[in-house]
Amino acid sequence: MNKVLDFYFDFSSPYAYFAAMDVNKLAERHDLTLQWHPILLGAIFKKTGAQPLLSVPLKQDYAQHDLERTARLKRLPFIMPPKIPFMSLAACRAFYWLKQQDKTLAHTFAKNVFKAGYQMGLDISDIGTVTDLVAALGFKADEVQVGLKDQSIKDELRSAVDEAQDSGVFGSPYFIFNNEPFWGYDRMPLLEEWIVKKGW
Repeated sequence: MNKVLDFYFDFSSPYAYFAAMDVNKLAERHDLTLQWHPILLGAIFKKTGAQPLLSVPLKQDYAQHDLERTARLKRLPFIMPPKIPFMSLAACRAFYWLKQQDKTLAHTFAKNVFKAGYQMGLDISDIGTVTDLVAALGFKADEVQVGLKDQSIKDELRSAVDEAQDSGVFGSPYFIFNNEPFWGYDRMPLLEEWIVKKGW
C-alpha cells in the first residue's frame, strides 16, 4: 500500500486551517509520508465555475457560523482574516521557495501562515507579513524577497496548480491517499477510516 498522503490546500481556506492543525497527527498515527501542496484555488475555479464559499450569499452566513462552532469544538483559536477571500500568491511562492531549502521548514512555515491568519488575524495575503514569517525561520528578508520573484518558483507554483487540477483537486482542503480523493475538513474522519481499513 502506498504510504503517501497528499494534502492540497489554499491558504485562503478557513477549513484548510483546521485541517492543517490536524493533518500531521493523522499522518503520524498511521506512519504516512505527508506531502503538503499549497495551491491557488482561483485558477481552478476558472475551470469549475465555483466561487469562494465566503463570498456566496446565504452560504457565507452559514460558513461563518460553522467555522466558529468548529473552532469551539476543536478548542482552537479562530479569527477571520481581515481580507477574505484573498489571493495567497505570496504565501504559496514562499512555501515552494522554502521547500527548495528545507522541506520540513516549508511545512512549519505553512502552519505558521495559518496560525498568523486564523489565530492572530494578520493579513497573510500581504507580502510583508509573509516575508516576516519566513524571516522568523532564520532567513534574511532581502533573500526572501528575491526568492519570491524567482522565475523557477513562479513556475513551480504554476506546475503545482496544474498537477492538482490534473489529479482532480477542486477545493480546499483536499486529500488523496492511494488514489482515493477526500474533499473537505469534515472528510478527515472518513479518510482515517479508509486508511485503517486500507480501503473497502
